[in-house]
Amino acid sequence: MKPILIAERVCLITHVAAMIFGLAGLLLVLPHPDFVLSLPSFGQRLFQWSMAGGGVVYIILGAAAVALHAYRTLGTAKLLTFLLPAVLISAGSELLGTSTGFPFGHYAYLNGLGYKIAGLVPFTIPLSWFYMGLSAFLLAYCGLFSRSAGRAWSVGWLSALSVLVGAILLTSWDFVLDPAMSQAPVPFWEFQEIGAFFGMPYRNLAGWTGTGAIFMAVAALLWRHSPILLSRSQLIVPLITYLVNFGFGAAITLVSLDQRYWIPTAIGVVLGVIPALALWWSAPISLQDELTDPIQVEALTAPPLEVVSK
Repeated sequence: MKPILIAERVCLITHVAAMIFGLAGLLLVLPHPDFVLSLPSFGQRLFQWSMAGGGVVYIILGAAAVALHAYRTLGTAKLLTFLLPAVLISAGSELLGTSTGFPFGHYAYLNGLGYKIAGLVPFTIPLSWFYMGLSAFLLAYCGLFSRSAGRAWSVGWLSALSVLVGAILLTSWDFVLDPAMSQAPVPFWEFQEIGAFFGMPYRNLAGWTGTGAIFMAVAALLWRHSPILLSRSQLIVPLITYLVNFGFGAAITLVSLDQRYWIPTAIGVVLGVIPALALWWSAPISLQDELTDPIQVEALTAPPLEVVSK
């Protein structure tokens, strides 16, 4: 397992580094074109490549880090039963959205996020749904299951609540992501209608919640016979991934757009960042300190057996 752990950490560190490098380029270098022109030809080519392909790199690295983490902590079966529904359902939702306007509103992807499926949706977009969706779902699932162990909750009810909370965490990321990616000086997609919510249509938020809830519900249904619990240390990768990606969007939104955009950013913090930290804190420090065996948890939360007296 050690090579997997090393690869996971390398992917996570380079994922974070790629986003920091991207922020530096978008927020510090682009506003000062004289600096770019002063670079040697090699430096100018490197900067042009980073602006053209940096989004693809950081998304692939993020997906790889979360996939390796899930493989190491959850196993192949649970990884695939989340990854495949997340990628297929989000890709279908995005293709439908870019073709018809449902469920996100009328929008189109520009360049910078890689090859477009059917000429409409960059292949990296379903990967971002996967790695941020799994990060949000694991925080919700493990935080709620740990906090509720020993109480009169069924596994089914806890799974449903985890889907709801996970979808809200995922949508909270969009409060900063959409303004950053569609209205900043270097956009990656554009809405073809002026939305009432800071340039976004309200149905965009509903579409995010619905899409995330559907593929999380599929995974929760497939996981129902073997619920999992992870410790705080095992949830570090999902937490860092969620916070760093939220921070990436928030930094672009707050620096590049006008002051009124602190409102959606604050909403995202209240609905996403704070609950994510609280859910991570709810997880056990060590799995040895709490009842965490999946069979024991299911037995504990199942309805009590009737005692029939003769």
